[in-house]
Amino acid sequence: MTGNFIKAGLVQFDVEKGRIDANMEKVFRLLENLARENVDIAVLPEMFTCSFDNENLKIHTQSTDTLIKKLRTFAFEHNMAITGSLPEMENGSIFNTMIFIDADGTVKGKYRKIHLFRLTKEHLYYTPGKQIVTVNSLLGRIGLMICYDLRFPELARAMFLDQADIIVISAQWPESRKMHWETLIKARAIENQLFMVCSNRTGKDDILSFPGMSMVVDPMGNVLAEAGRDENCVYAKIDPENIFTARSLIPCINDRQPEIY
Repeated sequence: MTGNFIKAGLVQFDVEKGRIDANMEKVFRLLENLARENVDIAVLPEMFTCSFDNENLKIHTQSTDTLIKKLRTFAFEHNMAITGSLPEMENGSIFNTMIFIDADGTVKGKYRKIHLFRLTKEHLYYTPGKQIVTVNSLLGRIGLMICYDLRFPELARAMFLDQADIIVISAQWPESRKMHWETLIKARAIENQLFMVCSNRTGKDDILSFPGMSMVVDPMGNVLAEAGRDENCVYAKIDPENIFTARSLIPCINDRQPEIY
């Protein structure tokens, strides 16, 4: 961190289906760019290793531990927290798992995607997670979400009630609903009075196009950084004091009526 500010970075690129080596080359090249700017945390897109190569997930999960070790080494060497989702297998079940590696290289948490997107048949290939995850990081309390989760305000609210200061999102959100992406990110930031740090992919897969539009949004809904459409990495300086300011200006938490809802 620089003073009280956190440099929050976003990585976006065209995640190629099944091409782990090509994807990881892009990941590390873009992370190096952020490292040169002394970024404190970097968020990667959803399924950044292999995309939704669903028919070959069991093969791809065999690389997951090795890739996490490489990211842990990078995080430690560059004092940068890194998070993003990739396929994980446990006891024969496959999960879309968001890993959170802290700036000291330790894995502080894993979140398994709760809300699977039926329109692209995720429910046929992945097992849904059962646990909301907010991690205690060196940068503060950070909630973890993946793509479709953004449409479920209950999840973000649970993280707010668990004292999250930042929510990070890994996504493959399509071009056709890009207005929803921006609107929902701003809504989650405003209603929970916290920072949203959200990475989305670019490019195309078999049937969908992706707009990029990775963004950092502050507790008042202001866009602090936006990555555009192309392969890119951007960052914004975020001031944790703005959370206190927003929550003091409009103290929503004090006026909640949970016994009524």
